Amino acid sequence: MKNYRLALLPGDGIGKEVIPAAVQVVNAAVQGFTLSFEPFDWGCEYYLRWGRMMPEDGLDTLRPFDAILLGAIGHPTVPDYISLRDLLLRIRFEFDLYINLRPVEILPGLESPLRGKRPEAISMLFIRENTEGEYAGLGGRFKRGTPDEVAIQQSVFTRRGVERVVRYAFQQAQRRPRKRLASATKSNAMQYTMVLWDEVVRAVASEYPDISVASYHVDALAARMITHPESLDVVVGSNLFADILTDLGSALQGSLGVAASANINPVERRGPPVFEPVHGSAPDIAGRGIANPIAAIWASAMMLEYLGEAAAAARVMGGLKAVMAAGQVRTPDLGGKNTTQEFAAAVAEQVKT
Repeated sequence: MKNYRLALLPGDGIGKEVIPAAVQVVNAAVQGFTLSFEPFDWGCEYYLRWGRMMPEDGLDTLRPFDAILLGAIGHPTVPDYISLRDLLLRIRFEFDLYINLRPVEILPGLESPLRGKRPEAISMLFIRENTEGEYAGLGGRFKRGTPDEVAIQQSVFTRRGVERVVRYAFQQAQRRPRKRLASATKSNAMQYTMVLWDEVVRAVASEYPDISVASYHVDALAARMITHPESLDVVVGSNLFADILTDLGSALQGSLGVAASANINPVERRGPPVFEPVHGSAPDIAGRGIANPIAAIWASAMMLEYLGEAAAAARVMGGLKAVMAAGQVRTPDLGGKNTTQEFAAAVAEQVKT
């Protein structure tokens, strides 16, 4: 029987509440395989004790695992650029997790905030380049604290890096009924990086004649997500552009608490992929037991599918959708009165039936 070793990084704040909830649901879906979980207390609280977000050998510790389930990272006293770059980005870059997947769909029982748009009009899969682009981290500051201070932040776009994420996006579009791909660009203003991006999109598109391709300037694409969401299916974008667009996508879903993501390397698999809800640590509600675990549960379903356990993933999503459709059990952010644990228990019960 196949056993999967999973690293749990609950992180900070509500991450410590939603990850146990996701584990409860995942365990309810297990049939024909086993899961072994190992928790790690890395994150901002670890940083406040030891001056680092994770141990020096943390990446070597994580490498043998089959997947990582991450909760949330963030603390009011730790700057975001430290908490993000020294843990999540470090993992992404070291393991070359160059694909970030973000499904944008409306769960049963929820309504989009878009007036006149039915839930079925919103069904998008965002594919974000995850290891270079605007988040490469190159640059610096000169003459700090003086009137002449200069800050330089450099983007890095390689043909190989753009091509592999674009090709993956075309492959995903082939698997979906509408076979549409939208590319986010800004080549009218960024004459080097985005022109390269556009050139690669056109070159790869020639290999997929069955896919309908459209390139949109990122600002126009953001507007299209509001005015014509039904026209969008698979969307591919750079690290920064897709990061911003997917947060807009979570707003269309009704709450950041339902947005799930995966960080993967679908080819070389140099290290374990990371699956995470995209919400923050929410220190204002941490410890109250009312955090919405939907995104963590959804991310765990994405993890099961990546591991090859598609039937178990379907059971998780089926249970989640059944509870949402019934509308009886919801956390306060969705207008309900239930706790994180009560919601997880309801989904786990549905998964078992």
